[in-house]
Amino acid sequence: MSVNINHTALSIAVATALLVSACGESTSSSSGENFGTTSVSIPNPTPPAPNPGSNFTQQALLENITDNIITPIFEQFSTASAAQIPEIAAYCKMETDAALGNATSEQVIAMRDSAKTAWRNTMNVWQQAELMKVGPLVDNEGLLRDKIYSWPVVNSCSVDFEVVNFKAGIVNGQPFNIAERTPSRRGLAAIEYLLFNEQLNHSCTTSTQPENWDNQTDEYRKVARCEFAVEAARDVNNSAKELITAWSGDNGFASTLKAAGSIGSEFSTELKAINLISDGLFYLETFTKDGKLATPLGLQANSCGSQACPDVVESVYAHHSITNIENNLLAFQKLLTGETGTGFTHYLIDVGDQDTADSMSAGVQLAIDGVQNYQNSLAKALVNNEAQVTETHANVKEVTDKLKIDFITSLSLNLPATSAGDND
Repeated sequence: MSVNINHTALSIAVATALLVSACGESTSSSSGENFGTTSVSIPNPTPPAPNPGSNFTQQALLENITDNIITPIFEQFSTASAAQIPEIAAYCKMETDAALGNATSEQVIAMRDSAKTAWRNTMNVWQQAELMKVGPLVDNEGLLRDKIYSWPVVNSCSVDFEVVNFKAGIVNGQPFNIAERTPSRRGLAAIEYLLFNEQLNHSCTTSTQPENWDNQTDEYRKVARCEFAVEAARDVNNSAKELITAWSGDNGFASTLKAAGSIGSEFSTELKAINLISDGLFYLETFTKDGKLATPLGLQANSCGSQACPDVVESVYAHHSITNIENNLLAFQKLLTGETGTGFTHYLIDVGDQDTADSMSAGVQLAIDGVQNYQNSLAKALVNNEAQVTETHANVKEVTDKLKIDFITSLSLNLPATSAGDND
């Protein structure tokens, strides 16, 4: 299910992160990888010459993308993450009732399905926000982003430990506080594991394992997992509120973007602010194309020895990988076209590059149409219809190749550091 709002290189790091399985017991929170948000430090080129006959302005682009595309997505994420909490809590109550003999398995399944739907709704919005990594989502090396969704740095073993820690109410001799835990132990990826994983035994393969977990009853483990899922959902919503405050609050980053080029602004020119937004578009290259498609296909190194590998898709437990990719593409399309307002295609046309505007618009729509035609999960498609996944990768690559060459050149923008020198 995609999200629609009517408001009209690092590839190696990604592949490595998919294999992370350490279960260290740090109680301090830290960010994961630097997810490609820093532009290359090179002198700014001469801004493109405007078309005298065009109504386009850089200010109109900044205002439309800020007010009508990014802000609504952030607000919708806050709403969806809040709605997720009572759904997971209701499921958890049903698991508790079932453990006491006061609820049927059918009732438990129904409530769990509702909780899963709430998670999917939340993830759908977040996958669009992933391409809007500016301001608060890149500050502190992307810590706020990672607290919400740490992929590709994920660790189910660490989540197993957190379930035990939360149940005990203590970790390393200190009261448990999820806000102090590292990103891979919390967030939407952790909730996915807790709601969708059918295996009740812990997932740790090292000598360090949650004490006595596998000896507990099924009922105990189901309740313990759902209780931590509720806590993780509250934590995600707290991060969503933090994002809204940093973005839309007094002196928020939305106002900073729209003030670009004015006296006293953080950005001396509007083009510098536009460059930050364009950096976010490169999520489609580094994460969608490389991490979500090339790595599972074996086009880049994976744990299966550079061949198709269903085990390294993004959404292993919820089988939500294709929908995630769809929402990445939909967000890219919104930013590119501006929906009903001014977007990057208008900027390209203004500087005389109608061809790139048209080819990128057609290319992203082709990629969207392709992912919407999947009849199975990405993991199943890798086994039964690898050619379809290869075609999806090729469609996305067609767009990102245009992005990092023609788009960047025509608009005199700088590449993000993670894309500079990457010709793949």
